[in-house]
Amino acid sequence: MSDERSHGGESGAAEESGAAEESGAAEESDGAPESTFTVVVAAAANLGIALAKLVAGLISGSSAMLSESAHSVADTVTEVMLLTALKRSAKPADEGHPLGYGAERYIWAMLASVATFVGGAVFSLYDGIHTLVQGEELGNPLISYLVLVVAFLLEGFSLRTGLRQVRRAATVLDVPAPHYLRRTPDTAVKAVVMEDSAALIGLVLAAGGLLGGQLTGSGMWDGIASVLIGVLLAYVAWVLGRSNAQLLIGRPLPEDVRAGIREELVAVAHIVDVVELTTLIQGPREMFIAAKIDFRDAASAEQVEQSCEEAERRLRERYPSVRRVYLDPTPGRGQRRRTAEDG
Repeated sequence: MSDERSHGGESGAAEESGAAEESGAAEESDGAPESTFTVVVAAAANLGIALAKLVAGLISGSSAMLSESAHSVADTVTEVMLLTALKRSAKPADEGHPLGYGAERYIWAMLASVATFVGGAVFSLYDGIHTLVQGEELGNPLISYLVLVVAFLLEGFSLRTGLRQVRRAATVLDVPAPHYLRRTPDTAVKAVVMEDSAALIGLVLAAGGLLGGQLTGSGMWDGIASVLIGVLLAYVAWVLGRSNAQLLIGRPLPEDVRAGIREELVAVAHIVDVVELTTLIQGPREMFIAAKIDFRDAASAEQVEQSCEEAERRLRERYPSVRRVYLDPTPGRGQRRRTAEDG
């Protein structure tokens, strides 16, 4: 059979079963709206916190507070980009983009990680080094302490919202929450959780810098805190950037899911072997499967078509997040060898 039998289409987003659940390759059916809510909460919290930190930093003269202000501004810009990613990636496939827009979320998420690095890390490092070299005059830290307490509460609430979504999805998939967070293709939720965690650590560092300066009368501690905040933000930006880069380049489905796909395919009548299997994560709830299939030599064209339909049905039944399946009837090694001998 030389003609390619391609089968695609859309399926409702739903949680995975079997091996996909164990690998964390899919998420809850309502994951997209929940991700949007998580990002909106984080954006609202960071916008208010950024303004408060800026005022406190200008009044107290604390470089750590100004660094934290830049941190919150960067986080706010990040959340705006993540919201853009969620909206644009949800557009249905069209003639110009036959495979859909799912990968666009990773482009915007990559830009968000760049914003975290440039807007937060670079400014914090510069301000901290400048303070260490030039020194600074310390003002009244009281307002800064008050802002830090309020910011800690707001960031904690935002982090709690993100972690709640992570734990719920991890429970559905029956995997540990840390494993889910590390492997999930929903980079919007990963970004919110990581940035909010970094924000809480940054607040503690800023408070330590203020306290050190208050006790010693030296701005050195404030500068050190600012540098540490910059290093923290650079690390977060690197982790998020690396995660998005892997998905943009093309990350395959986990090994156990690929094994399950092969298992389903060879269980179909008239299919002898899976010569080649290509899988791709196109989004949090989008799995792409393409395979070269070796059919029985005696299989008719009608039987091949029926087998392709059955294979697609089995794959969608086991993995509801499968969006597209492309099967290409291809001679196996034995058939190619016999053809060469006959030739």
